[in-house]
Amino acid sequence: MLFQTKNSRKKLPAETKHMFSDQDLRALIIPLILEQLLEVTVGMMDTLMVSAAGEAAVSGVSLVDEVMVLMINVFAALGTGGAVVVGHAIGRKDTETADQAAEQAVTFITVSAVGIMVLLYIGKNFVLQTIFGSIEPDVTASADIYYRIVSASIPFIALYNTGAAIFRVMGNSAISMRTSLLMNGINVAGNAVLVYGAGMGAEGVAIPTLISRAAAAVVITALLFRENYPVHLRKKMSLRPDRKMIGRIMHIGIPSGLENGIFQLGRILTISIISGFGTAAIAANAVSNKIVMFQIMAGAAVGLSMITVVSQCIGAGSYKQARYYTRKLMKLTYLLCFFMVILTFASLPLVMRAYHLSEYTRSLVTKLVLYHGACMVTIWPFAWALPYTLRAAGDVRFTMIAAVSSMWIFRVGFGILLGKMAGLGVFGVWIAMTIDWLFRGICFGSRYVRGTWTKQKI
Repeated sequence: MLFQTKNSRKKLPAETKHMFSDQDLRALIIPLILEQLLEVTVGMMDTLMVSAAGEAAVSGVSLVDEVMVLMINVFAALGTGGAVVVGHAIGRKDTETADQAAEQAVTFITVSAVGIMVLLYIGKNFVLQTIFGSIEPDVTASADIYYRIVSASIPFIALYNTGAAIFRVMGNSAISMRTSLLMNGINVAGNAVLVYGAGMGAEGVAIPTLISRAAAAVVITALLFRENYPVHLRKKMSLRPDRKMIGRIMHIGIPSGLENGIFQLGRILTISIISGFGTAAIAANAVSNKIVMFQIMAGAAVGLSMITVVSQCIGAGSYKQARYYTRKLMKLTYLLCFFMVILTFASLPLVMRAYHLSEYTRSLVTKLVLYHGACMVTIWPFAWALPYTLRAAGDVRFTMIAAVSSMWIFRVGFGILLGKMAGLGVFGVWIAMTIDWLFRGICFGSRYVRGTWTKQKI
């Protein structure tokens, strides 16, 4: 069922017993895993490189990254909204609607991202001084430099994520992988030159981030204009907003964006809790987050593939196949999570040697990573992979309410209770995070079993 060539654009093959062969799934998932690996590796290298400038620089960059991830997740969710509408159109073999949805997603999200970028600059002092709370002056200085430079990259990363989501829902995840390779290659090379060569700190990481995201946005947009792809932007695309189409995109994108945005806001609030535990706790949390992304990346890649597979199945009216592929991909998620956790545990001593951290900070990192891995192989897939099926079906309001409620009650509430009141510090905050996972998994699992998601309309 995956689109592959220009000739398939007007005449798509009839549905066979299974819409996606194992070869189709491999062609979709393997590039997604490699793309996730690139992002995680470069994220870790960023932290490694800036750690040469000291723990204050690591802490400052990590604090601002939480705000940037908030923005990125919001626009990634809007991009997913566009991708789901495109995927449903592909399932119906309606290529004209797929093109229109792609165009509206690109224009609407880009314009929105520019507006958000302006607000970020206006609210810089509020973010650094109020949200992050009381942090040390050298951490504040690094955070300020990094914030001012990286905020300019928001429209570029929003445009890249939208284009990548459109290519993935076509089944062409290799395009987003190659573009990601270019983006991350520029980022790493720039970091090496500016951090090690020029001796810069936070700015040495920020400048390459801006340049690499701009390059990725230009490349993926240019590729979207190529007519040999089954879904593409027209050379004379209309910039006039189509309210009906934008409404369909926002039906998926807004609840998902609110879910991602409020969730990341909760992460920022937990970071403000952790910042009260001192620079060592901030650095341990930042480094641990980079390391555990290796545990998450393969499962996250399979989750992204569910958007493509399930949205096309639903567009074709086949909920039976949507269930079949959900079960199949969930089994794969568990298998890959187990493998990545074992690999992370085995390589942890070697990875820790690369960081310029105190002995106390290193012991905290080890404790956090081991605990995270134990929870990954038990409860993470139901909390984070399964809801992609619900979103692909349009069941976004429930996922938003369940996720936001869980985040505020368990991740934030229990983070304060266990981290501050119980005196467990940063480890208490991580325990609260996994309690959040457990509640989400129960909610999403029961929703899937009841089948309520099959009755949604876009």
